[in-house]
Amino acid sequence: MMTTKILPLSEGTFTVGQDKIFAEFDKDADELNKRATGSLLVEVQPFVVVNDRDVILLDLGLGFPAANGKNHIAENLEKHNLHPEDVTKVLLTHLHKDHSGGLDMNLFPNASYYIYKKEYESAQEIGFPSYYVDDLKVLEDSDKVVWLEESEGSIDNYIHYEHSGGHSQEHIVFWIDSEDGPIFFGGDEAPQLKQLRIKYVAKYDFDGKKAMELRKKWAEEGKEQNWTFLFYHDIKTPVSKM
Repeated sequence: MMTTKILPLSEGTFTVGQDKIFAEFDKDADELNKRATGSLLVEVQPFVVVNDRDVILLDLGLGFPAANGKNHIAENLEKHNLHPEDVTKVLLTHLHKDHSGGLDMNLFPNASYYIYKKEYESAQEIGFPSYYVDDLKVLEDSDKVVWLEESEGSIDNYIHYEHSGGHSQEHIVFWIDSEDGPIFFGGDEAPQLKQLRIKYVAKYDFDGKKAMELRKKWAEEGKEQNWTFLFYHDIKTPVSKM
């Protein structure tokens, strides 16, 4: 049996303020105190999980190109001896632009895209600046999309999802079974390790109190059940146990 591999695919470090514009930040050259007041410093970091059944891509980043002009995810995959055509599943927690900006239905020709239908419908209603609605239109008629209709369920009997609705109203989270216990990907419900250790309400969440309580619940369950957490926006700790 193949050992499951977890590979962070960092797109870089960014600052993001109330205008929801992501600006690249060089940790070695830029000064933290020159960030705009109230802005956040975050990593944008999709993941790929490789096992003996699938190559699973978790969220799609901003879609900004690498320094050499190449697609960032494709270039990061190549660093791990993987190629876009190897990807078999793309799992999307939600469709905010920093999680779906890299959407390109031609880039991963052998992949199925798993998307919560209510999140897509919500994106159409809310629109810019959180969502790039026009860029999401390609999903509507694509035979690569598997619309998740229920509030919870399973994919191929080893990937599980559940509607969470804290960060965005129709956000979902995923668990992937592995030989070392469940791999948990919470997207923006659990974006950084510190948020599972410190109890607070984030102003940028749709339902901050619900998101806070979910993080507390997941931290406790994850510690008891040996989950591996993947943190999409954590600069220092992309993968961790509790």
